[in-house]
Amino acid sequence: MTHDSGVPEAEAVRELAARWLPRLGGGDFVVSPVGLWLALGAVASGARGRTGEELRGLLGVGGKAAAEAVTSLGRRLAGGDGLAVATGVWSRVRVGDVFRSRLPDVRFEVFPRADWYELPDEAFGATDDVSLGEVPVDARPVFDAWVREATGGRITRLPLDLDGSEDLVLLNALALKASWLSAFPGRLTRDEPFTDARGATRPVPTMRSRIPARWVWYVDGVTVVELPCREGLRVRFVLGPEVPGGPGGSGGPGAARGPGAAGPAGVLAAGWAGPGERRALGAGAADLSLPRFTLRTTGADVTGHLAALGVSRALGPGADFSGLSADGLYLSRVGQSALVEVAEEGVEAAAVTQLAMPRGAASPRPEAVERIAFDRPFGIVVLDASGELPLFTGWRSGVSP
Repeated sequence: MTHDSGVPEAEAVRELAARWLPRLGGGDFVVSPVGLWLALGAVASGARGRTGEELRGLLGVGGKAAAEAVTSLGRRLAGGDGLAVATGVWSRVRVGDVFRSRLPDVRFEVFPRADWYELPDEAFGATDDVSLGEVPVDARPVFDAWVREATGGRITRLPLDLDGSEDLVLLNALALKASWLSAFPGRLTRDEPFTDARGATRPVPTMRSRIPARWVWYVDGVTVVELPCREGLRVRFVLGPEVPGGPGGSGGPGAARGPGAAGPAGVLAAGWAGPGERRALGAGAADLSLPRFTLRTTGADVTGHLAALGVSRALGPGADFSGLSADGLYLSRVGQSALVEVAEEGVEAAAVTQLAMPRGAASPRPEAVERIAFDRPFGIVVLDASGELPLFTGWRSGVSP
């Protein structure tokens, strides 16, 4: 589902999200498409040859254009209320001056005690047959401290463990905190039944509010509810069609009935569908019931997903990141941790994307009110103020891990 965008990079991020979502399964998850795009875009600006072509095919940009797009998008996001963005690179190898200059907002540092690794043995000699270049250095505390600071403590550690092979680590962090334009009255929150993806029903704390009709629309049978934030951010909840004989709930007149209801890959994209694809709510308002919830994905390894999406040259020795460094780097692991918390007052979310690179080696009461109950698996999409850029997207299946 696409539409014209006033943000040049937004279409590329949405395309990445649409291709990535089918790889995430049908259980609970939350990811940041824009976080992954920014991290990969940064290293793509230093990719050459077939490596650069594959990354360009996934991201929509490459080379110098990728660096410009990463910088432009990062500044646009950082300039908005309620959202913080940061990217850092730590390396043991020399990073090219041109690469660094094209990414003026990225923090470049050396690995902790990386100078020990670069000095030849004869500089200090060797003891007990162990050279200084082989002394293990625990860099994790440095990275974990950066992660905590960049996300306001919402994420406390790296998505993926360090194994000592890393010659370069890139981290991108997003942190979001926003208040609903119209908060849910706390006195109305009570336990309501929720039927999970396995068909089991149990009570969960559910918030309730009456919302204007303009905050609700339908896209191909998917119900979309947008809750605007005071900071200008937009949060959309998407509810797929019911299945006869399956989990219950009411999706309203826009919820198609029939077998084979779409899972997250088919439902979440409705969260960024353009105005031309929407059908308005027929009633004058809607009574919304929405579970209070937290979604958390810790240490998701995205490396295999990239391979399935056509990026293979970048993932092994022989990758061409010569525009980044002359030391023969490749992407060995890509991981992401993310969370989103939804409550009566608003929404908080954070994501950290990690790239590891070794060397190669209130209105008057209306006449009609629609009831929209998120009482079965549903999705969440957090967008920027334009309503076009998916910052976070997640799925609540209700099935405990």
